[in-house]
Amino acid sequence: MTSNMRSIGTMLTYDFMRNAFAASGIVALVAGTVGYFLVLRGQTFAGHALSHVGFAGATGAILIGIPALWGMVGFTVAAGLAMGMLGERLSGRDVAIGIVLSLSMGLGLLFLHYYTAYATQVTNLLFGNVLGVSHETLWDLVALGLVSLAALAAIARPLLFASLQPDMAEAKGVSLQLVSLLFLGIVALTVAACTQIVGVLLVFTLMVGPAAAAMRLTVRLRMGVALAALLALTEAWGGVTLAYYSDWPVSFCITALSAAVYFASLLRR
Repeated sequence: MTSNMRSIGTMLTYDFMRNAFAASGIVALVAGTVGYFLVLRGQTFAGHALSHVGFAGATGAILIGIPALWGMVGFTVAAGLAMGMLGERLSGRDVAIGIVLSLSMGLGLLFLHYYTAYATQVTNLLFGNVLGVSHETLWDLVALGLVSLAALAAIARPLLFASLQPDMAEAKGVSLQLVSLLFLGIVALTVAACTQIVGVLLVFTLMVGPAAAAMRLTVRLRMGVALAALLALTEAWGGVTLAYYSDWPVSFCITALSAAVYFASLLRR
């Protein structure tokens, strides 16, 4: 693009840029909010594993001719529910989760071996392609986002209780396994949405980076959740804007901003 085309006044005149801002904004708000609880519960590695499971689901969906997004949703939700069955024991299963992560990537490569015509789509799955989000995918992201946030709101109180005081929560009748199962189902939906923006390999960017920074900046729960969502939104929109003016990959720009914000938060004592 020429410098004239890249003027601030014209950036949002392009349909693909409006879709990019809308999609990244939706995903960032959901990822920041859900990611806060993911970090709070010490389950970030499980979230990372779900993204790799989603890669296998997406490539398998492409192989049989259905939309990659829905293959990803199906696989991640199934895996999230399976992980949730472990309840609070999940944090001690890093080895098992790592093996599932590796197996999922292997399955993805196997599916690609039988259907190599979609190499570009695979690159988009791995690293994201927010500038290629269609109107149809945008509405899919809206639906995923609303379902994720509504479900999170519904379990917020028992989730917080189980996260901060699991023994007392269990004594009060809260099912830790059910809470974990429902929460990781929500995480799975969020991971599927995030992958559309930053790809399988960079899900940590929007789900963990803003939440980790927010936790260092405030100890207040509500403010922390709001700050995590705000940071994720700022990083996503900032990354899209930076990519527009620099011709750098959007996922790199978002990741760089997320890392910068997190490292800046470390300076706060």
